[in-house]
Amino acid sequence: MPRKFLVVVDDSPEFEGALRYAARRARSTGGRLVMLRVIPPAAPDAHWSGVREEIERQTRAEAEAILNRWAAEAGERAGSTPMLLIERGEPQDCIRKVVGEDADIKILVLASGEGGRGPGPLVTALVKQGAAFTGRKLPVTIVPGELTEKDIEDLA
Repeated sequence: MPRKFLVVVDDSPEFEGALRYAARRARSTGGRLVMLRVIPPAAPDAHWSGVREEIERQTRAEAEAILNRWAAEAGERAGSTPMLLIERGEPQDCIRKVVGEDADIKILVLASGEGGRGPGPLVTALVKQGAAFTGRKLPVTIVPGELTEKDIEDLA
């Protein structure tokens, strides 16, 4: 089984750089790209269960649309169709779950914030927690948000 590169699909502007890098790395190494979209946990209020179910359905449909939109570009760059995953919960918990369930995920690719915005919440958590962040020893590639398309081509 080829090694897999996991990318968290979020709404940050630097996410695109991480996705492009991971896709190019997957292609150049014969690997496979895994794209994870995390959606917020469901509200526990049972009184409004019908409303909650509709919100959950809409949230999942939006996540699927976002993944499919990015998957087309990523698949072209990676040379194969990426695996698309949607998990509900907190991002770090979802990453830990996905990594724990798939031993072929060998590299987590995250993007750092651009300029003075800081590294971002996932990179910050990773630095603080080390291997506990994913639940197992897993190399992490942090892609600087300022990389250009040419930079990514040269590095990947």
